[in-house]
Amino acid sequence: MPETPTHVALLRGINVGGQNVIRMQDLTRAVEAMGFSAVRTYIQSGNVLLATPETDRAALTRRLERGLTETFGYAARVVVRSRADLAATVAAMPPVFADATWKHNVCFLTDALDDPGVVLRFPLKPELESVTYAPGVLFWSARIETLTRSTMLKLSARREYQEMTVRNPNTTRKLLALFG
Repeated sequence: MPETPTHVALLRGINVGGQNVIRMQDLTRAVEAMGFSAVRTYIQSGNVLLATPETDRAALTRRLERGLTETFGYAARVVVRSRADLAATVAAMPPVFADATWKHNVCFLTDALDDPGVVLRFPLKPELESVTYAPGVLFWSARIETLTRSTMLKLSARREYQEMTVRNPNTTRKLLALFG
């Protein structure tokens, strides 16, 4: 029976706009070379499932960032979550995530930004968007017809954006399903 992944590494800023282009086959080999097993990628945006007995998330993050930086020559940023962490994230998705008239994002936070008060750092427009904190994530939704006026659309210009990586709800749910 194949080994089951224990964690997912969410890489920030690869294969976006022609920057930090990394083939998934190369990424898989690099992560395996770091000593992880059951390595598997999902789509091109840097989602890596892996197995490790290590449970210290900060140590795993440092190990992956160092290895990816050395292998691919870019300043790697990674958010690591266990299966239990990801299951808690999916379970905490707010009801608005079921509304197809809104655009939804799951913003996975680094430990440096992970605090319930993080929501207060953003000049939100409650009539256009909804932001909810749960441990390790911000759930951010904006009405599609007013998306261009939302804070969410301008998030990448903020300093805090460097301390998160964004996935859509479907990718987040699929990653959880891939744990098996």
